[in-house]
Amino acid sequence: MGLPLRQTVLDAEAYLAWEATQADKSEYVAGEVFAMVGVRRVHATVAGNIFAALREHLRGTPCMPYISDMKLRVEAADAFFYPDVMVTCDARDRLADLYVEHPQLIVEILSDSTAAYDRGAKFAAYRQIAALQEFVLIDIDARRIEMFRRQTGKEWLLHDYAGEPGCHFASVNLTLAMETVFEDVEPSIAA
Repeated sequence: MGLPLRQTVLDAEAYLAWEATQADKSEYVAGEVFAMVGVRRVHATVAGNIFAALREHLRGTPCMPYISDMKLRVEAADAFFYPDVMVTCDARDRLADLYVEHPQLIVEILSDSTAAYDRGAKFAAYRQIAALQEFVLIDIDARRIEMFRRQTGKEWLLHDYAGEPGCHFASVNLTLAMETVFEDVEPSIAA
């Protein structure tokens, strides 16, 4: 997450109106707007690999995957985010135009500049989404996938897929080989 773009505090409606006039994407948290930065090629590649696998797997179901250009509203946190990949199976989200609110799966790909935020404040906001069943963090450099699955109450269980041949997205019943997740990512770049 970058520095706030504006000194003026905005409400959610003002943010949506303002962002519609901007060339670049920005996230919104409790009145502050934060510029989105570009990503490394490998980040975009891994996000595309996961999106493509989800899209193929979910074809013909009520579930819809989205890649980083679709906004997510977390009303309880007064925030709008752009997750790298997310899946919603909620009929209300199929009618949405600007943002979804009920994803059951969110995937974030870590970068040096966002890892602490993704693991901390962003995950805290995401946990307020009642529909969310899984939150996934992907560390490209370590070839590691950390999958947090909602348990009863406020508990989340970590499934760490470091050194495993694949990972299982229980929320959409999809198992992916690590070679699919990291396809076209050169080992020398990820080391």
